[in-house]
Amino acid sequence: MITIVIADDHPIARAGIQNLLSSDPELVIIGEAENGIEAQELVAKLRPNILLLDLKMPGPRPAEIERYVRTNYPETITLVLTAHDRDVYLADMVEAGVRGYFSKSVRGETLIKAIHRAVEGENLLTEAQIERVKQWQENKSDKRKKLTERERGILLLMCRGLDDSAISRELGVTYQTTVYHVTNLRKKLGGISRQQAIMWANENLGNDLEFG
Repeated sequence: MITIVIADDHPIARAGIQNLLSSDPELVIIGEAENGIEAQELVAKLRPNILLLDLKMPGPRPAEIERYVRTNYPETITLVLTAHDRDVYLADMVEAGVRGYFSKSVRGETLIKAIHRAVEGENLLTEAQIERVKQWQENKSDKRKKLTERERGILLLMCRGLDDSAISRELGVTYQTTVYHVTNLRKKLGGISRQQAIMWANENLGNDLEFG
């Protein structure tokens, strides 16, 4: 038997996954989590062979959940099953250590075969996915290197919700200096808007925005 924990905050989605897997008597769903904390607790308590993990749930970030699993329960294999197939999410989860990354539109028989292959030790990431991760990492690195230390600090304050006046007071610089730096960092990130710059930082640099 292959034991499985499903982590998804939507009951209908969890029911759909169960229905997809029900045709294989070797697959046994032993737990369901509707948030990240529950996912970690169920893995610790039940030690499943497979954790089927959605990316949009309350609680810890999915990558944090996966790092927790890899560190404490390496025998559990994590497969991502999500409706969000963006490069930033894919790269984040691959870096954390997931064995496979699948769309929720995947056919039931394909997912079932993938679970068996994963338990047999196979890495299910495709060459195309690995290339996407590589390209995304290079792009992130290039843009990050273009930012000066001052621009990085200002971007961090922008992500904390400060406007240009508040940033000027926080840094002890003139308003015009802050506007100059904000304009420059937006240009370096591709001429994007202020809100897009904040979104880029949150998506590409993590929630804590730790600039090295």
